Amino acid sequence: MAVMAHEGTFPILYTDHGLPAGARMATGYIARPDTRGRYPIVMLLGGVDGLTSAVKDLARQLARHGYVVIAPNLYRDLHPGSDSDLEAQLDAYNRVPDRQAIQDVTDAISWIVEDDAAFGAPGPFAIFGIDVGGRLGLIYAAHHQDQVASLIVAYPPLAGDEHRQLSVGEAIGMLPMAVLGLFGGQDELVPVEGVDEAQSRNPHGQWLLYDGAGHDFLNAESDDYDAGAAGDAVARIIKLLAATLPEPVRQR
Repeated sequence: MAVMAHEGTFPILYTDHGLPAGARMATGYIARPDTRGRYPIVMLLGGVDGLTSAVKDLARQLARHGYVVIAPNLYRDLHPGSDSDLEAQLDAYNRVPDRQAIQDVTDAISWIVEDDAAFGAPGPFAIFGIDVGGRLGLIYAAHHQDQVASLIVAYPPLAGDEHRQLSVGEAIGMLPMAVLGLFGGQDELVPVEGVDEAQSRNPHGQWLLYDGAGHDFLNAESDDYDAGAAGDAVARIIKLLAATLPEPVRQR
């Protein structure tokens, strides 16, 4: 069977799974290789619409390249569902404190590394954040620099968070790790000027604009989906992960 370079070759397991959320567990999603071993970790943070089937599909794509992909439910029980209106989704997002979300990410990483199954490799991991998940990823990476090997963000808001606990604008200037920013040139929510400013404040990162693409171009279920931009973006993501994370260690 012919396999394209960006498709991956690992057989995988994937399931909805409980992940730490404060004093209890909340349902998140895990995709990982279905072979014994220790595999580097990718933390996948979904957008304002929550833990959607499109986010889970991205998790499975990455897992096929030999990564343990964890997608936590940072909203816990607050999210009204991906089919709800945008106002309700934004209300849920605004009710999630930044520091709570950051702690949930930290707890999920600790849990997956210490789990009895021991399939997650300890050490620095990658973050891939989409939309507002990208904003949280930027902030997490800025404040946990020694833990994050690389950071990928897809069309996160780059301003307008003055009402939040932590500032994304400040975080952009605090990122020593490899950074890949992916944006649509016709995104009505994230101005091109904001992307240019981010590139100037994070000169070693790659902040890319896809001409003709809208806000949600990675999401195959969205009207903004752009197959060309999405295909190029996923290939770049796979390349960055391979360059910044350790090789998977398979066990017999």
